[in-house]
Amino acid sequence: MKKEEIKELSIQELQAQIEAAEKAYRELKVAHAITPSDNPAKITRDRRHIARLKTVLRQKEIAQAAPAAK
Repeated sequence: MKKEEIKELSIQELQAQIEAAEKAYRELKVAHAITPSDNPAKITRDRRHIARLKTVLRQKEIAQAAPAAK
């Protein structure tokens, strides 16, 4: 998913994406611990993707809370 596509998602969609990505990441880590993966760089890519999702989610939460604070 590209950054532009991530920014277009709603807060609920972002939370669902984060949950699914974290589950897949945990499964990949366990599988890699048992049998080394063919592409260990995927672990890093997945971790960074989760971080991007969380960053955009936090930005949206802050933007949503800013008008309410005024």
